[in-house]
Amino acid sequence: MNKIPISQIVLVEGKYDKISLENIIDATIIPCDGFEIFKDKQKKSAIKELAKERGAILLTDSDSAGAKIRSYLSVILQDAEIYPLYIPAVEGKEKRKSSPSKEGLLGVEGMDSKVLRGLFENFRAAPVKKKFTSYDLYRLGFTGSEGAKAKKDALLKALSLPPHLSNNALLKELDRRWSMEDLEHFSKNIK
Repeated sequence: MNKIPISQIVLVEGKYDKISLENIIDATIIPCDGFEIFKDKQKKSAIKELAKERGAILLTDSDSAGAKIRSYLSVILQDAEIYPLYIPAVEGKEKRKSSPSKEGLLGVEGMDSKVLRGLFENFRAAPVKKKFTSYDLYRLGFTGSEGAKAKKDALLKALSLPPHLSNNALLKELDRRWSMEDLEHFSKNIK
């Protein structure tokens, strides 16, 4: 299969994530070395410079550590165009590891190559029109009411998004993927 050309830099957690993507995309893939990115001033500086020039795709694991790294990168890259991509929360263990991760979820390196290819095939760097607000999540019962957490969890699962996703990140994904009618229909028909 042909590699998908990506002009933005792609930031991942580690070298095995990079290896998993190298057969799928033709891009500058930069491993952040997990939490080491918090301390590595030289790497942060280089990433900031590249991201300002080309934009950055953030692709971290679906666990809480991935959410922390993604959040940190979002802050340090606030002057750049940032495009979040999310892998689904899939239980399992990477082949090279002797036991599952702390949360029992596959990371980018363990994700099926078809899933990863699909993320990049569907990637669009074009600006997305803002359609959804926090009030929409509240009005439809995804926040601020009894049973809201379970309802939001079902929505995240339906969108193949990680369980640690913030409401703001969820709103951006909804803007990118769904119409208001889609969300209202899902809200009415959720079990």
